[in-house]
Amino acid sequence: MQYKRVLTIAGSDPSGGAGIQADLKTMSACGCYAMSAITAVVDENTTGVFGVHPVPANFVQGQIRSVLDDIGADAVKIGMLHSAELIRAVKNTLSAYSLRNIVLDPVMVATSGDKLLQTDAIDSLKEWLIPIARVITPNLPEAAILLGSEVTASDFVKAAKALSLNRRTSVLLKAGHLSDDLLTDIFYNAEEDKIVELPSQRIHTPNTHGTGCTLSSAVASYLAHQLPLTEAVTRAKEYLKQAILTGVAYHTGKGHGPVHHFYRFW
Repeated sequence: MQYKRVLTIAGSDPSGGAGIQADLKTMSACGCYAMSAITAVVDENTTGVFGVHPVPANFVQGQIRSVLDDIGADAVKIGMLHSAELIRAVKNTLSAYSLRNIVLDPVMVATSGDKLLQTDAIDSLKEWLIPIARVITPNLPEAAILLGSEVTASDFVKAAKALSLNRRTSVLLKAGHLSDDLLTDIFYNAEEDKIVELPSQRIHTPNTHGTGCTLSSAVASYLAHQLPLTEAVTRAKEYLKQAILTGVAYHTGKGHGPVHHFYRFW
């Protein structure tokens, strides 16, 4: 027997709600064997980010190679990379392996509003990583930064297609930063050239720390299970919805608390 294997390449959150910690929890909850390559040690909690200590690019490359050369991976999730140098290093390393299921969460700003990506790294993200990803999962501010222009609700379909780089990668454009109670994410399946609307009711809770990490990790997990692309995204959305709903009842920290990654089990 062999596990469904998912590697996350991201930063570490000591408070356990986002980053590597959220990824490992999500992948495990979604029935996968979770592995990690840590790109930065982040000093943060539910109230904010207080410091970022980057891991040297060559050491990140070593972690990735150690995992892929030995265990392999059915999917890879990429989160916080911080710098242009690291983005190029991760791309060059992954390109040496036959990996189809790469999910990129273009992490730029934390839930608390703290900046997590250096300005000069944005072009590198677009040039080096988006083209090799099967799916990217930007939120509204990230989409605006990547496109260089404001994105409104009426622009969602156009923006998702623009971010796909002429159908090179599929795009899950998240609507959570809008103010409406009914939020409609747009998924552009570039492989089928289809737009899928994914509506959901806003859940009023402060416990949204790590939702982006959780969603992208769930997409990677379901792709590792070999689900069709649109089904993997739909299942990931439902997993996140239930994790948020169940997490509403809990109080963790003084700021944005985490979701309940293991709601199916306890």
